[in-house]
Amino acid sequence: MKAAKKLSENILDKFSIDFLRSQVLKNAYGNDDTVIAGLDARILIVWYLFFGLVPWFVSDLPFLLGCFLLVALTTKLARVAGLVLVLFLLGVFSQTGYLLIVTLLFGGNASAAVPLLVLTLKVATVSLASITIFSGLDPDKLANGLMWFGCPERLSFSISYAYRMLPLLMEEFQNVLLSYRLRGNPPAHETFGGKIRYLFYQIRIIMHAFYPLMLNTAKRSRTTVEVLEIRGYRYAAVDKKVKKIKLASMKVSNNDLLFLALSFLWVAVTLLISTFV
Repeated sequence: MKAAKKLSENILDKFSIDFLRSQVLKNAYGNDDTVIAGLDARILIVWYLFFGLVPWFVSDLPFLLGCFLLVALTTKLARVAGLVLVLFLLGVFSQTGYLLIVTLLFGGNASAAVPLLVLTLKVATVSLASITIFSGLDPDKLANGLMWFGCPERLSFSISYAYRMLPLLMEEFQNVLLSYRLRGNPPAHETFGGKIRYLFYQIRIIMHAFYPLMLNTAKRSRTTVEVLEIRGYRYAAVDKKVKKIKLASMKVSNNDLLFLALSFLWVAVTLLISTFV
């Protein structure tokens, strides 16, 4: 009883806005020194297009299992934040995982479990590939990679700007929550029941903070847009010289080619194994 109480206290104490903020910012900006982050943005985008699209059109179990193991390894190399992995597990379980477990528990045979396993592997593979790519690319690298492939500059800038707005959004969110807490009367949370009530109290505050958060962020976004206009952003967006300067730093190295070669060698081996199976 004491062990369960202590475990619940540790879990509820760690579930705070500061913890969520640190995990989100770590995943977006804290992975610059990883193997994945050192690769060229164009190579990562091509890699993601394969592992983000091909699994949806394949139903071969060995191939999907091999792709899943590969993207799980790249996710490990990208040093993804723990919160993101927890959300990934919850998402996969809520979509397809629980159906597989229920089927096996209530008398389902292999013929019923295999299609659910295939669907689960598809969702998990694509999700882990997305987590890898967005954990290994900072806003500038992602925008430059999309621009190199001919993506409209405004769209690539919008994606980069959304990344850069993330710390501002989290800071504003924390300020709004602190203002609500100063004016509120939170329930006592010394006991387990009190901690549960305090958790629901925090959820209610988060819901109330949504509108002022959007309003304050819109005000700051307008200021940012005005600054960009003053500095000639619209002209720079269509100028070929500016585009050439921005993309000059992108170079494909031996590590990039090695990463692609190993990835597609792994895929070839899985295809060979699935052929024999």
